[in-house]
Amino acid sequence: MSAASPAGGTLVARALRDVRGAFLGVGVLSGVSNLLMLTGPLFLIQIYDRVLTSRSVPTLAALCVLVMVLYAGLGLIEIVRGRVLTRIGDRLDETLGPAGFRLALELPLGAPPGRAGRPVGELDQIRGFLAGPGPIALCDLPWLPVYLVVVFAFHSWLGWLAVAGAVLLVGSTVANELALRGPVRHSADLALRRHDLMEAGRRNAEVLHAMGMVPAYAATWRRTDGEQTGLRRRIADIAGLHASFARVLRLALQAAVLALGALLVIRQELSPGVMIAASIVTSRALAPIEQAVAHWRGFIAARQARSRLEALLAVPPEAETMALPAPSRSLVVEHLAVAPPGSAQPVLREASFRLEAGQGLGVAGPSGSGKSSLARALVGSWPCLRGTIRLDGAELKQWRPEAIGRHIGYLPQDVELFDGTVAQNIARFEPHAPAEEVLAAARNANCHDMILHFPAGYDTRIGVDGTALSAGQRQRIGLARALYRRPFLIVLDEPNANLDREGEAALAAAILGARQGGAIVIVIAHRTQLLDTLDQLLIIKEGRVAALGPRAEVIARLKAPVE
Repeated sequence: MSAASPAGGTLVARALRDVRGAFLGVGVLSGVSNLLMLTGPLFLIQIYDRVLTSRSVPTLAALCVLVMVLYAGLGLIEIVRGRVLTRIGDRLDETLGPAGFRLALELPLGAPPGRAGRPVGELDQIRGFLAGPGPIALCDLPWLPVYLVVVFAFHSWLGWLAVAGAVLLVGSTVANELALRGPVRHSADLALRRHDLMEAGRRNAEVLHAMGMVPAYAATWRRTDGEQTGLRRRIADIAGLHASFARVLRLALQAAVLALGALLVIRQELSPGVMIAASIVTSRALAPIEQAVAHWRGFIAARQARSRLEALLAVPPEAETMALPAPSRSLVVEHLAVAPPGSAQPVLREASFRLEAGQGLGVAGPSGSGKSSLARALVGSWPCLRGTIRLDGAELKQWRPEAIGRHIGYLPQDVELFDGTVAQNIARFEPHAPAEEVLAAARNANCHDMILHFPAGYDTRIGVDGTALSAGQRQRIGLARALYRRPFLIVLDEPNANLDREGEAALAAAILGARQGGAIVIVIAHRTQLLDTLDQLLIIKEGRVAALGPRAEVIARLKAPVE
């Protein structure tokens, strides 16, 4: 994913630059709208100072028709301006949404636990703000000086009174910014933590209920929820205080301008029509500031969301890579060191081995020795701190993930299936997947007959997380997914953990069939039944290779069954 370019800045900046013309159009519409807002005050002046004195009904009728036309135009402009802002948000979503979604899938592979952000959520925050009334108020703010000039044109005393009110409101806006900036950022962090706790609880609902962990886990969630609720309340109190102050100040200033205007009328320095018009113009001049203060919390949240999104997407651009031929000969691992994402402490060190097409490697060792870390590195899910992994002489990073992914089959310890049909899951959700390839993968995994006994066969919907299936069924469908389109490198992490005897026999047949087809098969196993299907054996202890070689020789050397 290319999130930055040398000439174009970050992806977010370029996306905003693409809608710059639309923002300019909103600015022009805001200018016309604010000029039309003067229709009411000018109409009042004409009524008081011309129509009432001349008692001319035709003049009144003409003025009424003109005002109605201008107000109709104002309404049309307001509708267009709101729709343009909504479509700006939609355009940003179209531009940044795919990159944000892909990044959301990549972040857990490269970020420490608890540090992955929510790029799609940040984008929703920005789009939601653009679709609300906040941007309208911000677009109207630059027209404050124009209204003040109009008030000064009525009388200098009225102008200075309006300026004093504007200064107080601007001061309130600055204070609002300083008071809300930190709490809004902390609230976003708590919201992410609260969401993660909820999602983890949903995924592990069976464990929580079975072992009576619901009250304790709920207490943990309530602590985070309570902290966020308290912070939200504090933010609402601060925002409400400043919004109420701005509203009261604007109303008081409008009354003060009316009172001062009355005094000037008494002194015959102002006409009654201008007095009322000045009050309305002053109120209109300060209304955008009041609206901005009321929606400042959303503005801060959107601004911080943009900063977080830029930070998440600010990765070096991927260089264009030449398409490589499908791997078909060898896998070479040299001096490999692997660590969890975001960590510099390797859990596997100096692993080296070589496998040719058709060979099978069993990986065994105590729990926590680094077996699953090796599996994740081999399929590219975890980064390599040191060393290389090569397929047919080319390092994994020389392939784009989409290109190499079709040549890799992976069955993790915890099999995750997705909401869709059995066929879609086996086909890795490939659009228009050939039915013969889906059937071949299922037959190679020896689960074709099992699938036919489902209510709708291959069209049976699995449901979220595959909860409609047993653990053994999920594992066998996951194996079929790993075998889809006959990949060259197949990595199976404890594939028989949830299988019965029949399932293990089917798995052994699938491994032998894949090897006979020229694939390299690597099996992480605690149980030794599958080792007979493999010709090489790797023993890992305390993060290092303890033994490596032909299976029979390694077992004889250890003089004990491998556990």
